[in-house]
Amino acid sequence: MHRARSGSTRKPAGHSAAWAMRSAAGQLQELLGRTPESVSAIKPTEDGWEADVEVLELERVPETTSVLGTYHVTLSAGGELLAYERTRRYTRGQIDRRR
Repeated sequence: MHRARSGSTRKPAGHSAAWAMRSAAGQLQELLGRTPESVSAIKPTEDGWEADVEVLELERVPETTSVLGTYHVTLSAGGELLAYERTRRYTRGQIDRRR
């Protein structure tokens, strides 16, 4: 997967982070056929944007046992989805441990 050089904080082509979040979530929904629950990270790169999007993958009862996936999404400066990959799969009730 393409990575921007470290230290880059330049905002691509005048688009806002909110715009990039909507673009990432909408295009990922179209590809996966599942509605994203949230965008947990967004950052500008030299070539566009990178985002982490949380998606409900398996709904269970009780809700705390539902399975979610975190998808890392790469967008061009114009908002086109260039790549995505699932980086994590977890139950809704799971809490990350401190590193």
